Amino acid sequence: MRRAPTRTACLVATVLLTALAGAPGPAVARDLPDTYVVSRAPGVLPEGIAVTPDGTLYVSSDGTGALYRGHIGRPDLRPFPAQGLKGRTSTLGVHTDRRGRVLSVGGATLTVHDRHGRLVATRTAVGGPLGAPDLNDLTVTKDAVYVTDWANPVVYRADLRGGTIGPLEPWLDIRGAFPQFPARYWLLNGIVANESGTTLLVASNGTEAVWRVDTADRTVTRLSLGEQSFGPDGMVLRGRTLYAVLNYGAPHGVYVARLDEELRTGTVTHRLTGEPFDLPTTLARHGCRLYVVNSQLDEPPGRPPYTVSAVDDPTCRTP
Repeated sequence: MRRAPTRTACLVATVLLTALAGAPGPAVARDLPDTYVVSRAPGVLPEGIAVTPDGTLYVSSDGTGALYRGHIGRPDLRPFPAQGLKGRTSTLGVHTDRRGRVLSVGGATLTVHDRHGRLVATRTAVGGPLGAPDLNDLTVTKDAVYVTDWANPVVYRADLRGGTIGPLEPWLDIRGAFPQFPARYWLLNGIVANESGTTLLVASNGTEAVWRVDTADRTVTRLSLGEQSFGPDGMVLRGRTLYAVLNYGAPHGVYVARLDEELRTGTVTHRLTGEPFDLPTTLARHGCRLYVVNSQLDEPPGRPPYTVSAVDDPTCRTP
């Protein structure tokens, strides 16, 4: 999350979405740290996170634009020597692909680095209907990278072909799903895709909702979770289980929902709130643990150390 929506945005969301709405014990990893220190340097403000299958952690900095790397077996992260980030003062979403490359977004740029920090590609988004882009989060499928824009109600797409990434181009203007809602208040945040890449779920802070997108025809519908409002920041989708971080309009924490087969409706089954979270923004999952970023973005520049908290996945069961 870049910043909290204004009161006006919330009031508009509440009124319009009300109208729209009218139409077991977890497995515990006892030998791993519960807290990871991203940095002790002032002003870092961590925001995004990715965990690779081998347990490598990547965390982004909203405060400086840097990337940090560590491992789930060790409590401290270190700066990741990523080339070409000096001109980017804020990095938000970070993910990895099947080749182990690190993809991150901030400002108007998407960057791709190899695991050693060498710059593989930089792609720049053009301005949207409201002006300069403020890229927020991304998801990687077998054939594309999809990116949300906090400043514009636009989802961008870059083709992936044989490991080569194409131009980052406007792919979906999401306003058509809710045309009466003011464009400047969409505030797109987290984005996830199902395993086949046929369905996207896009979080909108402004509308306080998650929107389902069919990638074949770009049809957009609202994900129904039986709640008056449900506007996450970062999300993780694993099969039919959606993990979402909420930090506005609800108690801060991780909310877990079980969705139907078509990812159209679902029920919130678990809420993890309170300690140890400090304005969480997003999360990653590895094994039976959830790794949650404590951003401190509500009181910048925050107070070091800046951390990631690991909590047990409540959907995991002991053998």
